Amino acid sequence: MPKLSDIIAFCDARTCRAEVKDFPGSYNGLQIENNGHVSKIGAAVDAGQVPFEQAIAAGVDFLICHHGLYWTAPIPLTGSSYKKVKTALDGNLALYGAHLPLDCHPEIGNNALLAQALGLTRIGGFVPYEGNDIATITEGPRGGRAELATKLQALFPDTYQAIEYGSSQPKRIAILTGSGQSAVEQLKANEIDTLITGELRQHHFNMAQELGLNLYPCGHYATEVFGVQALAREAAAKFGLDWTFIETPCLL
Repeated sequence: MPKLSDIIAFCDARTCRAEVKDFPGSYNGLQIENNGHVSKIGAAVDAGQVPFEQAIAAGVDFLICHHGLYWTAPIPLTGSSYKKVKTALDGNLALYGAHLPLDCHPEIGNNALLAQALGLTRIGGFVPYEGNDIATITEGPRGGRAELATKLQALFPDTYQAIEYGSSQPKRIAILTGSGQSAVEQLKANEIDTLITGELRQHHFNMAQELGLNLYPCGHYATEVFGVQALAREAAAKFGLDWTFIETPCLL
């Protein structure tokens, strides 16, 4: 049975964890330890009570999450926080978090894999943060906005939204999975009028009208299922283990 420490080392190296600085308070890497060995790997977007319970029921003892436990200063382990951590400890469930490292990674990152799923070719990046570009720029599809919208609707049937005030033939497409607020104001400076993201705010509708933008918010959760699955799949293959995706229906 593979050692927990070996799988952590693999995940740290594959995500380039040491080279990607995350937002203040966000911690990447091992967040909860288990007994030191791993028999099955799981992937989930969120480190929540229900994903923990479902992972343990599925025999998972190493869970990779995009949204881990730690985002702010230390909080008391009381109430729901205590219950969640106790569930993991009682179930021998190790937790590994990878936030920005699994957004901006050029191969197994959410942005890169979403571009791949849409058949779009990456040509650059923008929204720099601490030495790394968080968002991706791709070429526009030959079929223009109509082709892009059709593919997005097929990929995200439950969460697809369209705010279309930009070009019908966009040459450059921006992709920023999860929250896309930080990208909107930087689009025009990068000669982009089309953004695919997870979620936006109400005022971005007005910005789309005023600046001539195509904005496609397709669900924070839905746009960030790609990276954790890719990392879990590779780690499982590396160590000869089974893996599973712990899906939590979420329309946000």
